[in-house]
Amino acid sequence: AALKPGDGGVLASWAGIIAFSLQIYFDFSGYSDMARGLGNMFGFEFVKNFDYPYISKSITEFWRRWHMSLGSWFRDYVYIPMGGNRVGKLRWFFNIFVVWMLTGFWHGAEWNFIIWGLMFAVILIAEKLFLFKLLKKTPAVINHVYVMLLVIISFVVFNANGLTGAASDIGGMFGFAGVPAVNSETLYYLRSYAVVLIFGVVGALPVVTIGAKRLREFKAVRIIEPVVFAGLLLLVTAFLVDGSFNPFLYFRF
Repeated sequence: AALKPGDGGVLASWAGIIAFSLQIYFDFSGYSDMARGLGNMFGFEFVKNFDYPYISKSITEFWRRWHMSLGSWFRDYVYIPMGGNRVGKLRWFFNIFVVWMLTGFWHGAEWNFIIWGLMFAVILIAEKLFLFKLLKKTPAVINHVYVMLLVIISFVVFNANGLTGAASDIGGMFGFAGVPAVNSETLYYLRSYAVVLIFGVVGALPVVTIGAKRLREFKAVRIIEPVVFAGLLLLVTAFLVDGSFNPFLYFRF
């Protein structure tokens, strides 16, 4: 992302972390899909790792759709052996905290990753205790806003330079850093990357997949499909050649 929380103004902070949220999703989901595709070419079937997590209506649903292989590993080898939810309530909460503390530690031996994991532990426990009842009574759009707000803030903590950096970045997002709401630099970046940002948001939703499936019902579309894919391959290759070296973001974790 060109803009980072704390750079420019309040709008820049939000634009930067939204861009990072899209970047980390496409980065990790993309190379997971590449691994699945290569596996299929050699006769192996790998499980899906992402299932449009940004359409979730609760944080529990989000983590059933995001990095599914990691979640299933911690469930099978940590959570269930510790007793899972078939124990007393206090021990159940303890099990959830341990799993999410380890999930944070898995991403890096820094306090911001630990806090990131424990943050989700608190939210998931709150959902199990009382939030689910509230979410069932609220409109779906409100639930989506609730999920995305928490996920975006969590990515600020995840991507920050330590806890001090996380606090500063979150303060910048809510206008507590003494920065203006918007400035000329922010508007420049938004004008320059608006189309890419819109494509990113649309691509993170299942509308493209649903539309592609419906289009394949037409014979003419199935005939030109290889040509479209070849054109997309050339376009993506051109972007890679034109840009600088940019390794997978998630390789850091």
